Amino acid sequence: MSTKTVFERRPKPLSTALYRHPRARLASLLALPMTWLVGVYILSLVLLLMTSFWTTDPFTSRVKPGFTLENFQQLFTTPAYVATTLRTLGIALAVTAICALFSVPLAVFMAKIAGPRARAVLAVLVTLPLWAGYLVKIIAMRLVWTDEGFFNWSLSFFGIKGPGFGVVAVILTLVYLWFPYMAIPVYAAVAQIPANLFDASSDLGASGFRTIRTIVAPLLLPSLIAGSIFTFSLSLGDYIAAIYTGGSTQMIGSVIAQNINLNPPLAAAFSIVPIVLVVVYLNLVRRTGALDNL
Repeated sequence: MSTKTVFERRPKPLSTALYRHPRARLASLLALPMTWLVGVYILSLVLLLMTSFWTTDPFTSRVKPGFTLENFQQLFTTPAYVATTLRTLGIALAVTAICALFSVPLAVFMAKIAGPRARAVLAVLVTLPLWAGYLVKIIAMRLVWTDEGFFNWSLSFFGIKGPGFGVVAVILTLVYLWFPYMAIPVYAAVAQIPANLFDASSDLGASGFRTIRTIVAPLLLPSLIAGSIFTFSLSLGDYIAAIYTGGSTQMIGSVIAQNINLNPPLAAAFSIVPIVLVVVYLNLVRRTGALDNL
């Protein structure tokens, strides 16, 4: 048997086969991520949507498959559920606005004014909340807002008492949790703005605040939108902060957690609400065209 015959009978390497078949190569690259996306994430959302139309037997507390709009009717007709939805939406918007308000001047100072050492220190301070676990940060903020905590202690010198556990504490806690997700993209965007724009604005007599408002803010709009997607969606789905720092404050996640065992179809129906709110928010953002240059 000749050497040529042995070589022809030798099986082809897998890499050669994939090289000759681009579609097979693409399928092999996308197999695992698509399995996770379709088989786990999308399938779970489909099951969630199906469960929201089911009912719970009031005597046995067992879930009965079927089709009913009663769960969604409760969301729109029960005043407590409507108030919880509006409260959660307001908290998410407030967190997003506060994060954007503080991130722009901080990013300008870090990128254009601060020296290398100060910039490094500020970068560590901004990203510091990301280093600790979620529950650790929540408990730390709870200790801050207690009657004997740091916030009330610092205000006691002025004869002022803090708001205590409530909506304000929830908002500030969520700002503390999600601020890095807004500050980091904004800082990266400010670092790319040419310095001569600041010099030209100063030469034309614009103040620092006006420079930020008329020059920096429009250039930072895509990064602000990108950061707001994180802060808005994460705040909508959070409820641990409300449990530990909100007192009697209820959020959508709180109602879902309370009904996950007692009335799973109602919990599934309420879970659709933040998904719809995020989709609406993303659609509004897309229509503004702010994401076209990202």
